[in-house]
Amino acid sequence: MSIPLTVEDFIGTELIYTYDNGWEYELYVKNRDTIDYRIFSGMVGGRWVKDQKVFLDMLLPGVFKLSWSEPTGTDVSLCFMLAEKRTHGTIFFPKWVHDFPAITVCYQNDYIPLMEESRLKYDTYPKFDVSEFSTITFMKNCGANNEKVVAQAPYDGMADDIRSGKLTFN
Repeated sequence: MSIPLTVEDFIGTELIYTYDNGWEYELYVKNRDTIDYRIFSGMVGGRWVKDQKVFLDMLLPGVFKLSWSEPTGTDVSLCFMLAEKRTHGTIFFPKWVHDFPAITVCYQNDYIPLMEESRLKYDTYPKFDVSEFSTITFMKNCGANNEKVVAQAPYDGMADDIRSGKLTFN
């Protein structure tokens, strides 16, 4: 796959990346303002989300920033430097997510009321901030609005299955 240089090129891209702290994520740029993602490992490994509204900006050709706020109260800002196969992300976890991460390890779309209830029930401050670089280990364009890309819960070895071509979404 050639490096997406414009927002239009970036839309439809599926990426797997591993943060320097070892956390592994998958993100699919579904369209101009929506992503789907799965978390394979880390504090909230096993979590997956569809139709997360985002702000998508091109900073330079091949360099993109996605930013969003989740129903948990978590805020994320993630910069993709595609030619370098790197990202830099900052995740601002509310205190409750850091203290009780298991509550969020689910298919979030089915548990929005629980996320909202937890956000009100537990402390949100101080935030637990994670600012990390990551390495992009997989990148493929699957086309815009492809509901097959993130359509099931993450499982052990799923990232390897995607990278090897054993699991495809086209």
